[in-house]
Amino acid sequence: MLGVYGRIHALLLQARGVMFADRAEAGRRLAEALAYLKDRPDVVVKAIPRGGVVVGAEVAERLSAELDVVIPRKLGAPGNPELAIGAVAGDGTIVLNEDAVRALGVDEAYIKREAASQREEIERRTARFLGGRGARPVEGKTVVVVDDGLATGSTALAAARALRAEKPARLILAVPVAPADTVERFKGEVDEIVVLEKPSFFYAVGQFYEDFAQTSDEEVIEFLRKSREEAGQEK
Repeated sequence: MLGVYGRIHALLLQARGVMFADRAEAGRRLAEALAYLKDRPDVVVKAIPRGGVVVGAEVAERLSAELDVVIPRKLGAPGNPELAIGAVAGDGTIVLNEDAVRALGVDEAYIKREAASQREEIERRTARFLGGRGARPVEGKTVVVVDDGLATGSTALAAARALRAEKPARLILAVPVAPADTVERFKGEVDEIVVLEKPSFFYAVGQFYEDFAQTSDEEVIEFLRKSREEAGQEK
């Protein structure tokens, strides 16, 4: 539980338009909403790096669940890689923002090249984060996909579709904050959606955190190592 002082602090932050002190607090609150999954041996938390791993680590610890990563990547627009036109997962699953694709006149050849490039980066990050071990299999498992928040939701949707193809028993999306219209995209894509806050005004995920510092690769690796160690799976 957050405790009296923790709840007072949360209320003060909300009065300023901030809903979470940091990702760790968001993860603790998300774990409370998922408490019905605690101590179930079939639960796997699949966090989206990098920031989602901080949230996911708190969730996994409090549920006594495995922590692993799923690594989608956004597809950048031609000449403007920071502008997302969609996302791709490691298995090649692609989710497009059709409005952006049409508005920018992006052709299929570009999308294929960009997806191939981002899949190479996914492979690099997978090797770095997992240290050569494979991702945890999810067939027959209850899988909780965790991120630090959703904006358009394309990366999380690519991750969810890729995981769905692995035949989990149940697929749950859990995030601290997301706009209502983005949440709608996931209906029919996952079995359950857990979102703590759905603000009416949404500019970026970071606006709802007091501390939204960038998470490093080294921090991601350490969270995963700690989780394996606690589960008695350290090699």
